[in-house]
Amino acid sequence: MNRRRMILSTAAATLGPASCVRTHKVPPLYSTLSTLSAMLKAEETEPALLVQHFLKRIAEIDKAGPCVNAVLEINPDAQRLADSAAQGALHGLPILLKDNIETADAMRTTAGSLALRNHTPKADAPLVTKLRAAGAIILGKTNLSEWANIRSPNSTSGWSARGGLTRNPHKLTHSASGSSSGSAAAVAAGLAPAAIGTETNGSIVSPASACGIVGFKPTVGLISGAGIIPITHHQDTAGPMTLSVRDAALLMQVLAKDFSVDLKPDALKGARLGVLRGHCGKNPQVLALFENALEKLRAAGAIIVDPVKLPNFREAGANSWKAMLIELRTDLNAYLEQRGGDVRSLAELIAFNEAHRSEEMPHFAQEFFEQSEKLGTPEIIAEGETAREKARRLAGPEGIDAALKEHRLDALICPTNDPAGLIDLAKGDTNERVASTPAAVAGYPHLTVPLGFVDDLPVGFSFMGTANADAQILALGHAFEEITFAMKRPQFLPG
Repeated sequence: MNRRRMILSTAAATLGPASCVRTHKVPPLYSTLSTLSAMLKAEETEPALLVQHFLKRIAEIDKAGPCVNAVLEINPDAQRLADSAAQGALHGLPILLKDNIETADAMRTTAGSLALRNHTPKADAPLVTKLRAAGAIILGKTNLSEWANIRSPNSTSGWSARGGLTRNPHKLTHSASGSSSGSAAAVAAGLAPAAIGTETNGSIVSPASACGIVGFKPTVGLISGAGIIPITHHQDTAGPMTLSVRDAALLMQVLAKDFSVDLKPDALKGARLGVLRGHCGKNPQVLALFENALEKLRAAGAIIVDPVKLPNFREAGANSWKAMLIELRTDLNAYLEQRGGDVRSLAELIAFNEAHRSEEMPHFAQEFFEQSEKLGTPEIIAEGETAREKARRLAGPEGIDAALKEHRLDALICPTNDPAGLIDLAKGDTNERVASTPAAVAGYPHLTVPLGFVDDLPVGFSFMGTANADAQILALGHAFEEITFAMKRPQFLPG
């Protein structure tokens, strides 16, 4: 008789034939959603124990110890929710949300800004409704680059007036990147098995790669954007940030309508992958990791087409930025007005920040907000619509799609990022290379998977595809993950 059976048999004999006792395990650190789900189904643990485990981890790692400062707010109802979690694909699994995703509960939704701290949303964002219906427990909200990093060109990623500064758990002196800084750092630090971030341009894939986890930006529109504090609806999307591609796929099947994915172990065999040499950067250590990964891909049966040029990407990016500043005013005004509260327009938000300058602007100002506020005339809005149409066309059909078609490719690949830079609140971000703009402007899927480390800092590997190729991109990323095994636990190095 094995030890587990002996324990259960002894307990049953002690309590009588009608009683049953099960031992519940504390989950191993850095357990994936898939692992935790299997433990729950086998009754080796229970939702309440998982919540207790991660709350303890947050107290020890996030609020004390290394002080990563990734979690902005704990859901005070998390323990109660664990006792009544719905049955479903995510039953009993704790998940964190970026603090620009609305929840109608005891928590705030503020985009890290003090301007929104006194007024709660009227309803859950649709994606939150789906998570709850699938049995997920909303554990809390994560810190972010305030207003998703659209306030100033001199901002520091991971800083918000409400949440302070989130640090990279691998090297605490270095940036967690942004704007989903807290979501990435929390998952990397083992504070939750998964988090939901958002991206307009790089805000999922950049912090995910910088913190050494999986990040997936889906095709814009697959996940409802309602209930997410906006920058521009043309590029904004939520997406999963996880410890494995399998977990990202699991979340996508909950968050996106009629979404399914087959994670075949041989997905790379015969796959044609185009190397975006112009987006790989010049860091020799990153390039060495990338070349090693290419050899592993070839050994797995992938056909590597190298190099592949991405046409029109600079012009697409310039037109997108022009449109985005115009769309910011329109979309944010509409959001703030329907939400209600003390601040109901971008103009009122700018005034609030000026009135609370010592709290809101101790390190950087609000130049982008001020610039956007001036772009509200009908003529300028029409110019923005023209620029947006051109950006989407150049980035999508005449950009990514053209490159895929020319070389008969299944996906485009490159290193996601160069290692994150040092945090310097006085000077702002150091703006290391991140390959995010083409897929972001096109609204196409982009997956980053851990590639390796340079000077103790993570580097990611990117897969980009055409619109609605999300399942294929996830399948390629999963197969890549299986042959590289590049994820490592953070060491919380002091510098």
